[in-house]
Amino acid sequence: MIASVPGRELNPRLALQDHWRAMRRETPFHSRLAALDFRNDWYSWAGCKAPLSLWDEELEYFAIRSQAALIDISPMVKYRIEGPDAETYCERVFVRNVAKLRPGRVHYTAWCDDEGHVLDDGTLFRLAETRFRLCCQERHLPWLLDSAIGFDVTVADETEAVAGLALQGPTSCALLKDAGFAGIERLKPFDLAFFPHEGGTVTISRTGFTGDLGYELFVEAADALSLWDRLWEAGQLRGIRAIGYTALNRARIEAGFIVANADFVTAEHAIRADRVRMPDEIGLGWLVDPGKPHFNGRRAILEARRRRSLGHVLVGLEIEGNVPAEHALVYHAKKKEVGLVSAAIWSPMAKRNIAIASLQRPYGDTRKDDLWVEIYALREGQYMKLMKRATVVPRPFVKLDRRTATPPADA
Repeated sequence: MIASVPGRELNPRLALQDHWRAMRRETPFHSRLAALDFRNDWYSWAGCKAPLSLWDEELEYFAIRSQAALIDISPMVKYRIEGPDAETYCERVFVRNVAKLRPGRVHYTAWCDDEGHVLDDGTLFRLAETRFRLCCQERHLPWLLDSAIGFDVTVADETEAVAGLALQGPTSCALLKDAGFAGIERLKPFDLAFFPHEGGTVTISRTGFTGDLGYELFVEAADALSLWDRLWEAGQLRGIRAIGYTALNRARIEAGFIVANADFVTAEHAIRADRVRMPDEIGLGWLVDPGKPHFNGRRAILEARRRRSLGHVLVGLEIEGNVPAEHALVYHAKKKEVGLVSAAIWSPMAKRNIAIASLQRPYGDTRKDDLWVEIYALREGQYMKLMKRATVVPRPFVKLDRRTATPPADA
């Protein structure tokens, strides 16, 4: 909402000038989160008020790994793609083969501009033969609508209409069974199913952003609080905890997952021409299916592969010591600057100092490169420069068997 001046209606130009008056939206679950908030540690996620932490970011992280963590993911951008040409349209837009995605399944995908540079990554849910839901980080409605010209398809933003929760952790499946979602244990990773709730339907998928056993639940905004209460009541004997983004971010780094405009700059947000990336340059080359029908950026991606002109590679690093190297510069043989760390933590699960970094090729193409990171550590009121050796290692940094076990253990 934009505040108006008494006696004077704001025209669109004045409204843009007064953008700073716009309050952050509250998600459908905000009243429940606010009641549990001990920190007042909020940030803006896609224009919504979201918690960085609610009580203790360390214990919130361990709630993911040892019990059940409840995360409000309502601000995540959600698009409904529906119509007779929905599959054909999705084939045209996304780099991954949509024909192989059957109803009741989800897959991770990406989409590119005409030059093959990544616009965003996200998850595509096939809810029915001609109905999909796209979940992503950034807003793309104008681009998606332009891409829909000539297709018998409807594309609509349903971000505010659909509320979302992520339930992650070893007790998440048992908790959902306790909450009355019969048959939830039969869902395999990336399966989805519909369950009754309050006279309507809740969509539950076995997906998440933690690399752990977990589920994502989507429901009409009007039924959001009743869904929260249903899970919260069932979770009292399963150790349910509401958590914020800081803990989630630690878990996603351990899982080796990337975040748009954090680990790579999306094509629509890049100001400098050398900041854009192709899928192969951010570890998403495996998504690209050259044999599928034509998709946006296909020619440019395949030409770059043929010419071997891809200039960057995104890698996992293990760094000596225990000081996190976030935003540290990466050097070859302590001399030449070859890249930048975009995300880093000391991993409580792996007991390693880990990082995700973007490196110039050919550095990072082999684990034998002589790589170093430049870390500045605060020691007794003064920063000390630490040069620490780094080794390229595979992602994920932490791999948990329970993430894929079907049925999950009744923890």
